[in-house]
Amino acid sequence: MNEPSERLGAPARRIALAAVRDKDIDVLECAEAVADEAAGAVVTFGGVVRNHDAGRGVTGIEYVAHPAADAVVRQVASDVAVQFPIDAIAVLHRVGTLKVGEVALAAAVSAAHRAEAFEATAELVEEVKRRLPVWKRQVFPDGSHEWSGSS
Repeated sequence: MNEPSERLGAPARRIALAAVRDKDIDVLECAEAVADEAAGAVVTFGGVVRNHDAGRGVTGIEYVAHPAADAVVRQVASDVAVQFPIDAIAVLHRVGTLKVGEVALAAAVSAAHRAEAFEATAELVEEVKRRLPVWKRQVFPDGSHEWSGSS
């Protein structure tokens, strides 16, 4: 993507926050972390545990991460920051047991313009889902469960 010529300075491409946590995460924390006076847009994403998957009810999810997960999420953030003319990027992924409605993945990107912010946020979420070594155990209403690789 080309950098907009009307900017007063180059995009900062700052990694404001990138981590895997075993406690509640918040989209607002990510949004606040990417605040930047050069940014005219802040795009956020909240990946929330839903109550269904593939036609089955879901009562909760457990995420288990590889020890390298924290480093991987930082690398993904860095790779996306280099790829797009953004000012700041933040991403958090939760591990542990989550209930329906809780945030599993939070992200925010600030940029001079909305197009860059939207594109970078979409790429960030896709790359985290693709590269982060996290396994998911879905629990169903009958008490049975199912593991899947990567979130």
